[in-house]
Amino acid sequence: MKVTALIMAGKRSGALDPLAQKAGVAQKCVAPVHGRPMIEHVVEALDQCDRVSAIHIVAHEHGEIAAIPLISELQHAGKLHFREAKFNLVDSVNSGAQGAQFPLVITTADNCLVTAEGYAEFIDKALANQSQAAAAMARKEDVLASDPVGQKRFYEFKDGQYSNCNTYWIASPQALSAAEIMREGGQFVKFPRRIIRAFGLMNLVRFYFGWASKDKLFAQISRRFGFKLSIIVMSNGEYAVDVDNERTFDVTERLLAKRSLSQVG
Repeated sequence: MKVTALIMAGKRSGALDPLAQKAGVAQKCVAPVHGRPMIEHVVEALDQCDRVSAIHIVAHEHGEIAAIPLISELQHAGKLHFREAKFNLVDSVNSGAQGAQFPLVITTADNCLVTAEGYAEFIDKALANQSQAAAAMARKEDVLASDPVGQKRFYEFKDGQYSNCNTYWIASPQALSAAEIMREGGQFVKFPRRIIRAFGLMNLVRFYFGWASKDKLFAQISRRFGFKLSIIVMSNGEYAVDVDNERTFDVTERLLAKRSLSQVG
């Protein structure tokens, strides 16, 4: 089954990101990481993933992104399209889904470390799991093994701690309602009250005290939504590191340089 990939590349509240300001560009997603615009790493991985038939870039400013040679090439070939970003994540997802063939894989323009194999793994596991909506996560031990400072926040369940990989699955137009979970911006570890509004008070209690395994908790949340939501556990802890700030920028550069050396070797 072929999927459409949505790359979320909008600005937060229209403000200039510090990494963009430092790089002298208008938006964070074109700031260079390991010598290339960060969004180019993501586009290349999705283009090389044979499960992906089309790529939608959801952005406020298209011109700076469209000038990247790989993106220009894919746009002229008809594989890549731009969609208008909104100043709310859920509205941006709905905009990105216009004209898309489902299922959707949603990722972010700063997910520079996810490979074509990583996206294929996520898609295959979501299909095998028959998920209507899903989120990719990596085990804490795998994340720390990839880099000890790459990620600092983890979700704690009865069966272990996990970090979000900023990659999501929406199987059908009906399942788009699951995106409402993110209307306030997600970041549930940092803002626990958002869990109440998204998942309900009892699920917050179970989450806060680590009383439920991830599968049991999401089975309960699935009943609340009326369709199957699940966690997809990824095999590579690097996928949980995205470029949010100077620290994760440095980590990403270090990991990409390490990959380059291993490929040469």
